[in-house]
Amino acid sequence: MNTRKPELSARLHLLADWVPQGAALADVGTDHAYLPVWLTLEGRLRSAIACDLRPGPLSRGQDTARRFGVLERIDFRLCDGLAGVGAKEADTVVIAGMGGENIVFILAAAPWTADGSHTLLLQPQSRAEELRTFLSTNGYAIHRERLVEDRGTIYPVLEVRPGHQSLSPGQIYGGAHLTGDPLGGRYLVEQILRLQAAVAGLNRGSGPETWEKADRLRDVIESLLELWEEWRHANGS
Repeated sequence: MNTRKPELSARLHLLADWVPQGAALADVGTDHAYLPVWLTLEGRLRSAIACDLRPGPLSRGQDTARRFGVLERIDFRLCDGLAGVGAKEADTVVIAGMGGENIVFILAAAPWTADGSHTLLLQPQSRAEELRTFLSTNGYAIHRERLVEDRGTIYPVLEVRPGHQSLSPGQIYGGAHLTGDPLGGRYLVEQILRLQAAVAGLNRGSGPETWEKADRLRDVIESLLELWEEWRHANGS
């Protein structure tokens, strides 16, 4: 048996820190299964289910678990999102390493994740605004949000539970609870620049729909600038 533990990336470390002691974990899109293997070796889990849509990544996850001697302690399942997981089999669900639109699809297909018995730890690689929009309009609330830099890219990590939450346009794009985050200013500037580029592209188009979309994005940019000023004031910069 290999007595070491797999090395976690910065974003997986943050997710691991947020998994409660004694959790019944479902890790969706597990790939190499580093997270459930690491948490199992740490004695942090009551049970672990590792899911992936494709046989290749699931096989890699099983290889990781075998290499570290915990293959029999993790239940590997080939399934689309949470389709192969029962509501009572997990109390903590991690969905990480995929686009926000894919996380939305997985949650929409598993409405039991909003039944009050589950904590969701979500890490979108892109289109985080689509995820925040879905959460705020479908009975979920972001309880905390942190930013983590991994290989030069900033990623948001969200802890989500059932609830009701109204987010401003700036919070949809720039995060719900990032005023005190040391990476918050940089993240907000990145979102502002991205949307400014999108508006510039739309301005080269023609037609009412294009102009209306550009106007909506300008409103978002204004809201983001307000959040950036709040972040600067809170962080003394």
